[in-house]
Amino acid sequence: MISAGDFRNGVTFEMDGNVVSIIEFQHVKPGKGAAFVRTKIRNVITGAVTEKTFNPNDKYPTAYIERKDMQYLYNDGDLYYFMDMESFEQIPINKSILGDNFKFVKENMECKVLSYKGNVFGVEPPNFVELQVTETDPGFKGDTATNATKPATLETGAQIKVPLFIEEGEMIRIDTRTGEYMERA
Repeated sequence: MISAGDFRNGVTFEMDGNVVSIIEFQHVKPGKGAAFVRTKIRNVITGAVTEKTFNPNDKYPTAYIERKDMQYLYNDGDLYYFMDMESFEQIPINKSILGDNFKFVKENMECKVLSYKGNVFGVEPPNFVELQVTETDPGFKGDTATNATKPATLETGAQIKVPLFIEEGEMIRIDTRTGEYMERA
């Protein structure tokens, strides 16, 4: 059990039959009245974010989220297959469970598969990936405006903005959390 007074960012617990994770929290002690905890929480299954206030004495059961390293193998229609690195068991995961940042994952990359009581609810790709630029416009000499970018298509089919000096065939590093170009690989 965890009390609302012990809330921290990233803590997961069960509330009203749902598993929620704390995104932000703030302990508030008004001049008059009792203290309370103002939070922004995310339902880890549906991804819905809500704001809620708690009495610091409220207690909730802790939810343990299993994060397992698995290798992405291939997709067949809307099913994406992942392999457990220890048991070599393959599990199919529906496309609707994968996040937007999964577009940066290519075959044979390791990801973290998130599950609660055996039910998979999410996949976390690596924070940084190195991908090849397959299509982009050529940069022009003298076009040196600061922070100027151009669209580029990556080997996974994802499209991002890259600096003007990046050319087709180059390997670049991308932050999958923001979907932004980081540097040449």
